[in-house]
Amino acid sequence: MTTEAARPEVVFQARGLSKVYRMGEVEVHALRDVSLELARGEFVVILGPSGSGKSTLLNILGGLDVPTSGTVRFMDHDLTVDDDAERTRFRREHVGFVFQFYNLIASLTALENVALVTEIAENPLPPGQALALVGLTDRMHHFPAQLSGGEQQRVAIARAVAKRPDVLLCDEPTGALDYETGVLVLEVLAQVNRDLGTTIGVITHNAAIAAMGDRVIRMRSGRIAEETRNAVRASPRELSW
Repeated sequence: MTTEAARPEVVFQARGLSKVYRMGEVEVHALRDVSLELARGEFVVILGPSGSGKSTLLNILGGLDVPTSGTVRFMDHDLTVDDDAERTRFRREHVGFVFQFYNLIASLTALENVALVTEIAENPLPPGQALALVGLTDRMHHFPAQLSGGEQQRVAIARAVAKRPDVLLCDEPTGALDYETGVLVLEVLAQVNRDLGTTIGVITHNAAIAAMGDRVIRMRSGRIAEETRNAVRASPRELSW
């Protein structure tokens, strides 16, 4: 088999992405000529300080925002020409999101929060199975107020992976958690990547998390400043911060 044939399938291909926010006469350049690819099954960590453009990049890849210029393709589909309805369909069918704050519905149990997503997905995991994947079988009938922060974040991950997304995009998933709880959440993400083959992109300001990725992209001032590949991925338990 040739090297070319052995290359993993490219899921995302971004070329020359720029994003300019205009506030009156002021222009804020959130992204400046960013190009990158994400491969199927890859675990990519995007590092950078606040204001480096990493959240804007994630939002564009996930179809939550559109670039001012440049193109982004998902498989053979050009997302930059989609209208709002087409981007909504793309998000529903292909992308799961995990944010720093869990965005669970307080009046619904963990199981019901996950079931909301499975009701609109084409080929979902059963809600109970998704919660079992994140180790919450015994907590599925609890409401968010009865769960710790780490448990709520794991419910959010279960909700995101229940629709079997091709890509899971995580924005500071451990940002509101202490070290021990953060490691538990990272272990869940590593398991989802390993067992389901889900492509995962994690953006964070926590440099320690870089060691668990296949590839690390460092951003600064709206640009990719450096891109490296880990020869060996660290387990979350090997991280310290």
